[in-house]
Amino acid sequence: MPSPPLRLTKRTWRRAHHLWHEYGIIWLGAIVVGLIAVFYARLIDYGFSLFSAIQSQYFWAPLLISPAVGALSVWLTRRFFAGAEGSGIPQVIAMLHTDAALGRTLLTLRIVAGKIAISFLAILGGFTIGREGPTVQVGAALMYQLRRFYAPAGAALERQLALAGAAAGLSAAFNTPLAGIVFAIEELTRSFEQRASGVVITAIIFAGIVALGVNGNYTYFGTIEVRRDFPGILLVAVIVTAVVTGIAGGGFCWLIIHSARWLPAPVRALRAEHPVLFAAGCGLVIAIIGLAAGGYTFGSGYAEARGVLDGRQSMSLAYPFLKMASMVGSYLPGIPGGIFAPSLAIGAGFGNLLHEVFGSLSVPMLIALGMVGYLAAVTQAPITAFVIVMEMINGHALVISLMATSLIAARVSRLFAPPFYETLANRYARAPASGGAAAAPAGTDIDTARRAHHEKG
Repeated sequence: MPSPPLRLTKRTWRRAHHLWHEYGIIWLGAIVVGLIAVFYARLIDYGFSLFSAIQSQYFWAPLLISPAVGALSVWLTRRFFAGAEGSGIPQVIAMLHTDAALGRTLLTLRIVAGKIAISFLAILGGFTIGREGPTVQVGAALMYQLRRFYAPAGAALERQLALAGAAAGLSAAFNTPLAGIVFAIEELTRSFEQRASGVVITAIIFAGIVALGVNGNYTYFGTIEVRRDFPGILLVAVIVTAVVTGIAGGGFCWLIIHSARWLPAPVRALRAEHPVLFAAGCGLVIAIIGLAAGGYTFGSGYAEARGVLDGRQSMSLAYPFLKMASMVGSYLPGIPGGIFAPSLAIGAGFGNLLHEVFGSLSVPMLIALGMVGYLAAVTQAPITAFVIVMEMINGHALVISLMATSLIAARVSRLFAPPFYETLANRYARAPASGGAAAAPAGTDIDTARRAHHEKG
């Protein structure tokens, strides 16, 4: 008969084992997501600072650097990191909605390494990319790897882990926890089961705590000051801004989704047969646009949007159009990189442009409306867009205006193109292979897996 201390030790061990699988694994994964998100953000900032330093000293340098970086980035992606191209959000949606087994090719540690390394390389070349979308795929991949600690690891469990990691990644990237939850509901799943909600919120909290601990409590674009007594012209400004940004954002989606319709036949052939050379050509176009714009279209556009919001710098009226052309050129080759930050910068440019029409309204107010309108038009996720912008600028006084602009812009955008991320996600969809995802136990969710592990332990 075992002694009382031995029985106590076994009971303590079983209890610790249960707590580890009930909470510890998710907490640890979320902490890792937060740390990687902070590291990734700093890496991208450092990369663009290097590019800016070279470009300021040798103004012609992008004509050489951007084509070379574009070619190298596409070669590396296609040769070693297939599945890391683009923003990464379509890959996560494909895994969540089509086949959980896609996670074994699209949400791997190899993809994480490639996503971070090649987007860093691309920002060194001045490409118009953001790191927020890639952080979604990185977060989903890191949390997806935690399935190894559960048995059985069914499709439902894998989807919940990927969903939690994706939401935590977006939250940590923008320091917008509420937006992470809304993004998970509106864009990634279109629903929110009670069992999944606790996992997602827990991941967002821990990833956010890590980001706050390293970066401090901050808002992405600072706090804007707006009038409390809104003039009647604001209603007209909301409608006009929503329509303008909706058309522009819908146009961007159409250009990317239907590139085969507008690219000349020789360019289409070059893209299909010689993708590395096509990427070099896109890099040259981006360099020419950047030099014509005085260097302001290079990179994500965060600095330009922040500067005009703070009143420290001004934007050319042509900025949103040049930036949008640069973003199209950056996305077409398939280089890893997101569109969130560039879309916010383009929206800020449209807000600045519309100040020429609505001079009685403050520039920061119009920029906020432009940012939410263009982001909603590109993503066609209006609630996520307005929550992100509201949290990024601490713009609670503009809630109704931001919401209205976002909803109208998303609706206008849909007249031109279908939902952007869902359309691209279809390219990753495939029929379940025998013995693959279809063989996973149906209906296995994270709670079932936890109980099975506890009973097994």
